[in-house]
Amino acid sequence: MIATYLERDGGVRIYYEVHGTSADRTSLLLTHGYSASSAMWRPNVAAIAETRRVITWDMRGHGRTASPRDPELYSQELSVADMAAVLDTCGIGRAAIGGLSLGGYLSLAFHDAHPARVAALLVCDAGPGFKQEKGRERWNAYAESTARAFERKGIGALSTSPEVAAGPHDPAGLALAARGILTQHDARVIDSLPSIRVPTLVVVGENDEPFLAAADYMAAKIPGATKNVIRSAGHAANVDQPGAFNAAVTAFLARLD
Repeated sequence: MIATYLERDGGVRIYYEVHGTSADRTSLLLTHGYSASSAMWRPNVAAIAETRRVITWDMRGHGRTASPRDPELYSQELSVADMAAVLDTCGIGRAAIGGLSLGGYLSLAFHDAHPARVAALLVCDAGPGFKQEKGRERWNAYAESTARAFERKGIGALSTSPEVAAGPHDPAGLALAARGILTQHDARVIDSLPSIRVPTLVVVGENDEPFLAAADYMAAKIPGATKNVIRSAGHAANVDQPGAFNAAVTAFLARLD
């Protein structure tokens, strides 16, 4: 495993890791969920990286990546640009793009911005956003309440979901990321689903009730998408049932090769 940083505009250092050495099969870029970090993929990278490169990274305000205090340095657009920069630094033009929760949403956003760079999509325990303004307003109110909780309680505001337990956390960075990255401002991502033409795997834990309907929606709207329900798993399906998750992902990626 190689762990290193790349420098982005504004002096933002982005932390990323490269697992595996095989460059003759499709590489996989994995993006973590909100308030988690690349550490959430520890139960998975060894198994998946046996046959291909797997790149994990930390979003702005998360993990070992910088937490600048300028709110303008946090946005979904900058996060998607960071993903492209990580791939560029690794010399990867086209890859499978995947993530969990916010990371899954950003994977869809990456496809919308850079479809030619996406060989496949892996969307785990995530939603595609909201078509209606009222839905976004409710979501953004939740994001703001989350930001305020981190400002009041510090790390004590972390949820009990297992993917957030590992890795370093900066509560000030998480508050800024909630306002800048977690919030949603249009319907571009959800409207883009029918235009996706790459193999897509939608994964959801059978006990992740808030995202079961979203998984059904994405599987129906993305042409040819496959849905995999991980039994006895919650929102962090990759952590709750790593064996089943790894088997589903490796089988899906093997079909690409």
